[in-house]
Amino acid sequence: MDFALTPEQRAFQQTVIRFATRELNEEVTPRDGRGEFSREAWNRCARFGIQGLPVPEAYGGAGADALQITLAMEALGYGCRDNGLLFSLNAQMWSCEMPLVRSGSEDQKRRYLPGLCDGRLIGVQAMTEPTSGSDAFGLRTTARPDGDRYVLNGSKTFITNAPVADLFVVFATVDPDAPLKGLTAFLVERDTPGLTIGRPLHKMGLRTSPMAELAFEECVVPPAALLGGVGAGAAIFNSSMDWERSCILGCALGTMRRQLERCIEYAKARHQFGQPIGKFQAVSHTIAEMRVRLETARLFLYKVGWMKATGQRTGLESAMVKLYVSECFLQSSLDAVQVFGGYGYMAEYELERDLRDAVGSRIYSGTSEIQKNIIAAHLGL
Repeated sequence: MDFALTPEQRAFQQTVIRFATRELNEEVTPRDGRGEFSREAWNRCARFGIQGLPVPEAYGGAGADALQITLAMEALGYGCRDNGLLFSLNAQMWSCEMPLVRSGSEDQKRRYLPGLCDGRLIGVQAMTEPTSGSDAFGLRTTARPDGDRYVLNGSKTFITNAPVADLFVVFATVDPDAPLKGLTAFLVERDTPGLTIGRPLHKMGLRTSPMAELAFEECVVPPAALLGGVGAGAAIFNSSMDWERSCILGCALGTMRRQLERCIEYAKARHQFGQPIGKFQAVSHTIAEMRVRLETARLFLYKVGWMKATGQRTGLESAMVKLYVSECFLQSSLDAVQVFGGYGYMAEYELERDLRDAVGSRIYSGTSEIQKNIIAAHLGL
């Protein structure tokens, strides 16, 4: 078994790290305080090719496989301190681009994918509702047939990128009596009459990733908006979630590596009671545990990326890796703050922001509890 990256893969990671370090760290702390999304940083990512990584070359992308994308996400997490920007990028790639790549018609792919790749468009998925979070398939948004058109009515909440999005992958049911059976996906453009983008939502972390509510009131969409056919929504949603769970926490690897390096440096430089704090076992053991978490999380994510790249099923593995890496990310973020003590609690050291951002990783893309349910179901329980 060979666990080493190829020279080409290592060079690719270093290129992404240099780009992210140089181009994506302007005024992160002030923008976090204001909850401000950077469209300029988004466009820089597009010019570099980040948004196009999972998209075939025929539609303006790079056609990268899941392992290469995981390597890119890790490098972004290491070089870019703006976790909110990275979260928004992942939201578009997995919940908007991949449904189009896998289920879109040729016309839909050519209409939307080039713009999503080059930064002209921002996309998002709209699934979560005020009364259906973890119970995603208990949604109430309806799609009423009207000739060859559909009329959408309902509401969505916690929609990442909504305030700045141009394209929404909206899930609604054509059968209110059997929401799952009738679940259908639609491509809804921002200026569609009947779609209202509500107030921005203010979050504990990931503040530079914009979020808002959506309302659909007699929102009429044409036949061309139908994605994958009537009743295909469950399959489309499950596929996008499998990709998201497999790849979204690649950025967490990079952040955990950056935290570890900072803690090692600080533990050597900070003196208390006449010696570096790294000489105290309580501190050194904490940092050792951070290193173990980083290594095991990396191996797990790389394995899932390799499985997807080689065409294997990853329903169980994507749930396990989402559960494990999110828990590692949160604990290592807590440990980093603890190692730095009072300084770690200060905004200027940026570790408290990482901690706030890490909390969300246990919730988005399915909570840790939902991942355990999925794992148990795969075990026949």
